[in-house]
Amino acid sequence: MSKNKSKIDKVHPWRPCPYGSHWVREHNMQVNGKSVIRKSHCALNPSRKDQLFPDEILEIQKKFFNRIKNTTSVAPMTKLWNFKNNNKDKYDVLINGWTRYWNEVFNSSQPLDPNIVKSLIASESGFNDNIVIKAAPRNFARGLMQITDETLKILADEKGELKDHYVTLTKDDALNPSLNICGAIRWLFRKKETASSKLKREATWEEVVMDYKAILGKVIQKKDHNKNIMIKFNQYLLELKGKK
Repeated sequence: MSKNKSKIDKVHPWRPCPYGSHWVREHNMQVNGKSVIRKSHCALNPSRKDQLFPDEILEIQKKFFNRIKNTTSVAPMTKLWNFKNNNKDKYDVLINGWTRYWNEVFNSSQPLDPNIVKSLIASESGFNDNIVIKAAPRNFARGLMQITDETLKILADEKGELKDHYVTLTKDDALNPSLNICGAIRWLFRKKETASSKLKREATWEEVVMDYKAILGKVIQKKDHNKNIMIKFNQYLLELKGKK
């Protein structure tokens, strides 16, 4: 999937801490019964691998994203679709920032287009960042990219299917737009691996989206599935690319 695997002695240049640790913001703590201020610092990750936590995700967004918002194209979604909450272009800076971040982490031979992320948000949540939908018994999909509770567990599981680049978020965190987009794009890159394995070749990003939406297996096996799922996604993507 990648031209080069991540080197263990390097992290993304936006990260303030070395590999195997993460940034913790300044906070109050109790020492011998007294409240003291612990300054921001780097703390070891439980995994000793690359791992993002909410404080650092939000700090990266705050420090870097406004600087890069004009360097990657995310088109305004204005032509065909009216979203009731009028948020359709509200999250472009976050989409740009986290797409660039994960593209650079994984150095993919097929970089992820931020317009794919925006189309996915449109088709998953209609830009409603507070939406929670029951995906299965005891499994809910949350926020802009409808990241599921099961996915949140996988993203944080140091002994599970991910081997590096963990993202540790709570269910409440998944309703924060920046945390949601960060975690979900990381999951898209995992779906790049699973889709490629199913297809026995490198998957296209459209096929990755199919796997994200849990229909790729049915498509490969030529089983019945809801074709409107991808029709809707592709209509949004065509609009963003100015082809509608």
